[in-house]
Amino acid sequence: MPSVSHIEVTPAEAGHKLLQFLERRLGKGVPRALVMKWLRTGQLRVDGRRAKPFDRLEAGQTVRVPPYEAVVEPEGQPQRARPLTIIHEDDELLVIAKPAGLASQPGSGLTDSVQTRLKALYADADFMPSCAHRLDMDTSGLLVAGKTYQSVRRLGDLFASGGVDKTYLAWVQGQWPEQGQILLRDHIIKDGRAHVRIGADNAPDGEQGKLALARVRPIARRPDATLLAVELLTGRTHQIRIQLASRGHPVLGDRKYGRRPHATHLLLHAWKLRLPDREFTLLPDWPPDYMPPEDLA
Repeated sequence: MPSVSHIEVTPAEAGHKLLQFLERRLGKGVPRALVMKWLRTGQLRVDGRRAKPFDRLEAGQTVRVPPYEAVVEPEGQPQRARPLTIIHEDDELLVIAKPAGLASQPGSGLTDSVQTRLKALYADADFMPSCAHRLDMDTSGLLVAGKTYQSVRRLGDLFASGGVDKTYLAWVQGQWPEQGQILLRDHIIKDGRAHVRIGADNAPDGEQGKLALARVRPIARRPDATLLAVELLTGRTHQIRIQLASRGHPVLGDRKYGRRPHATHLLLHAWKLRLPDREFTLLPDWPPDYMPPEDLA
């Protein structure tokens, strides 16, 4: 016979809303409607007191769960933990080397992603690491995930507020006309089919698009292409690709915004990430002819 269970909140789970905590701990075998019934009737308690679904939990609290029988679904093929290259891990965060062609998050028919691989790799952890930002599927490079609820919120706030310096490497078609660093300023608007650049530099955010800012400097040159370092000051969808393509210099391999592909895959890479207390760098895994110079800085 099922019995009452008591679940202690771990430090990694502190800050979670009660409903989120229960959905993770109890799994799919307990419908949300049943959890809500327990809360309404007072059968589910936190430290002996009635609770609400969106109450935030603290480490060391005990959640009382009434007796229940989980709904058992037919077992499918067991999920195999597919590999991820992790270049740094501590108690708070993971830094992942995302390969080109792998989505950051699942969706739109995509089942394989960094987030789903994290779910499989950390299936037994108190808290499943969660990506704090995203990279386009075809973009390679540094991706950060938080390992506790608190670190996910802190990292998310940092990325949203511009507290993380992000620099990318991009090979673009043709000779970039500038020799030194310049600021790119545009407004980007979605037209229903794709994101496009518009030239109203003094337009406010809103119907006229969202402000997109980036600093760009050339690093290396070939007869038909230029390697740029691009520091993102805002984080709009496809921002680097749009801003460079709109100036006649699409990223090599860009099948969406480029005129024709000049490489087998997109040569855009998240190279540097600078957090308030640390910095990470990662060189791209590109064909030898396109590797950055050894003295890259």
